[in-house]
Amino acid sequence: MSKATTLPTARATQAGATWAWMGAALFAHTAWGAYPVLARYLQTVSHIPSMALLALGNLLALAAFAPFVLGRFDRRFLRSRALWGFTLVVVLRAITNVLSARFTLAIYVQLITLMTPLVVALLSAALFRQRLPPFTWPAIGLSLAGSLLMMSGDIGGHGVRMALTGSDLLGIGLACASMLCLSLYMILVPRTVKDAVPGEAVLLMQLLALTVTTGAISLAIGEDWGRYAALSPSDWAIYGAFVVFVLLGANLAQIASLRQLGAPLVSSTMAWRLVATLALAALLLGERLSSLWQILGAVVVLATISAYLRRQRRA
Repeated sequence: MSKATTLPTARATQAGATWAWMGAALFAHTAWGAYPVLARYLQTVSHIPSMALLALGNLLALAAFAPFVLGRFDRRFLRSRALWGFTLVVVLRAITNVLSARFTLAIYVQLITLMTPLVVALLSAALFRQRLPPFTWPAIGLSLAGSLLMMSGDIGGHGVRMALTGSDLLGIGLACASMLCLSLYMILVPRTVKDAVPGEAVLLMQLLALTVTTGAISLAIGEDWGRYAALSPSDWAIYGAFVVFVLLGANLAQIASLRQLGAPLVSSTMAWRLVATLALAALLLGERLSSLWQILGAVVVLATISAYLRRQRRA
């Protein structure tokens, strides 16, 4: 076969692989969009304690995943600083993320999460002296303005009245801490590639660390695990979706797509998370945007983040 024939075939194969990994990234974003909704439902409607929710969920995901990778796990990977740094960040991210969904609306949690690409750019500039991408500061300003509109209860002649309670403020603070951890996560995942740590080893360590840490915290603070015995079939269905599609599926798809495509390309569709959150929150929790100002705020956030990420990808 001539080079003229093989070259288009190779390009078509590469393009197909790229689209497949983009599909995995979109699945991960959809599942992460569902995360605050499912986590909030399971904590506030099903009344499962927060750490018990994470402990059992990650244990089930670990039990399903470990048999496929334990035989190929090389203990030399445990010497990777990037892997241990990644594991610590993941534990902090998971704990703050699930608690934020307990105290404030799922939509608010996702709003804060969408700021991650902007914080990644700031951290990369501060920690690694990378050049700050163009449009970063205007994007931060527009995103904050859109977020304020979404969080507003009313806008009239007396200015903006924020529809936030003390519980909301606590949840938003936890969501900000979680977003910072996610930013470090996005920076550390490509560095595990440099240490030649395979994606399945990264996920195995993540699930193991989360199971042990959150289980220990749950037992230490005396959470009531008996609540699981009182769950209805619909509660178990939602819990199953939380374990399969988020704790296992989203993590695996996100790690794999990040390693194959890199953070800029994977992040380019991150705004889709807010769409998934809005749709599922309205369906499961009855949380929906109730005014034109809030809808305008959502459009501003989605357009700003999408434009910023598209510009970064081109650069």
